[in-house]
Amino acid sequence: MTRSAAREIAVHFVFELGFSDMTAEELLAAALTRPAFELLGQEEPLYAEFPNVEQKAYIGELTQGVYDRGGELDEYISKYAIGWNFSRIPRVVVAILRVCMYEILYMQDVPNAAAINEAVELTKRYEEPELAAFVNGILGSFVREREGTTEE
Repeated sequence: MTRSAAREIAVHFVFELGFSDMTAEELLAAALTRPAFELLGQEEPLYAEFPNVEQKAYIGELTQGVYDRGGELDEYISKYAIGWNFSRIPRVVVAILRVCMYEILYMQDVPNAAAINEAVELTKRYEEPELAAFVNGILGSFVREREGTTEE
């Protein structure tokens, strides 16, 4: 399993948490198991390969981290989604943005450009193409401001 696939699974889990009363810990305990992957893998190729220890840790850190810091991440999304009401942003896009912003803020081993590129590609896969530019714009502004390189 590639890191991209592990990231995409984390996005799925973060998305699912938006529709559930489960905690991230409960979701991970139920979904990050061989039987769950075997069942999902029958219909979704992404789940065909069970993650190794490192990949499980990565998926778990992203899912738990986004769950724990969701309010902070949503504030950033709202701040940079100029002209958009947060409630109008498709939920899958919110999940993608949350995961990417968490990586940028808290996972120093993930290059910002790689995180943004992955977020844009995931958005293209799950949403209308024009939303990929929206995601790229939000994340680009977020990173530029964090790095102190805002463009005038």
